[in-house]
Amino acid sequence: MAIPTLNLVCKSNLHLRPLPFQCLRKVVPRSVPSVEPEESNRDSNRKQVNKKAPAWKKFNSKELGFRNSMITSPIKKVLNALKKKGYNVYLVGGCVRDLILMQTPKDFDIITSADLKEVMRTFSWCEIVGKRFPICHVHIDGIIVEVSSFYTATRGKPGRHFAHDIEAPKGCDKEDYLRWRNCLNRDFTINGFMFDPFAKIVYDYVGGMEDIIKAKVRTIAPAATSFQEDCARILRAIRITARLGFSISSETARSIKNLSYSVLRLDKASDGNELYASIWIW
Repeated sequence: MAIPTLNLVCKSNLHLRPLPFQCLRKVVPRSVPSVEPEESNRDSNRKQVNKKAPAWKKFNSKELGFRNSMITSPIKKVLNALKKKGYNVYLVGGCVRDLILMQTPKDFDIITSADLKEVMRTFSWCEIVGKRFPICHVHIDGIIVEVSSFYTATRGKPGRHFAHDIEAPKGCDKEDYLRWRNCLNRDFTINGFMFDPFAKIVYDYVGGMEDIIKAKVRTIAPAATSFQEDCARILRAIRITARLGFSISSETARSIKNLSYSVLRLDKASDGNELYASIWIW
């Protein structure tokens, strides 16, 4: 069943400088056709435990209006190489959001069922970077492609977000569980998409499509908890809001106001990019 889009209004709960919205009107899909809503008896039982949990949804990328041709050649080479070895591989995060909005992603993030050592064995020039949350940097065609693994993405974060009354899906298989858990650990609902470019399916476990239609920036976990876990998300929320012309949900805006002092603790070396990318709109 198609979900009609709403008339989008450029406004912000933080009174940020509005951006022209005409371009966004052209890229938001006119309708959002559902390929297979994840609705069943087990979902009904899950909703009784947590009525706020969004229903799972799958969307066909062609019906959303974007094609794999929008993915750059180096990214396709990495995706194809991992898939050829039998691993599941997905695009994840903001790049999927941008594809849905028919915008060219600034960069692409890949996540795979291969562990990082297997990723290293797949590519001739690859290195593991980061101690706290390690990922692979794949050097290909003159660029660096970031590849993370399902098996290290949540390492060191036991129980994160799982204490927020979000019930694990009943009867889901291993692949669904890994996708769902990874999406819960992301920052905003509109960054919580996962896209399988081979099956051409966009997975939405956190209500991201609904917030794209509403043009809202909303945290996945309760906003206060999310920003206390990573205060750089405050700047990221403002930057995304300004770039897309979206508004910020009331709960998220309230927590930004209450916790804004925490950005002073950001380390310039590791979080400076968020600061400099956002400071122009203050």
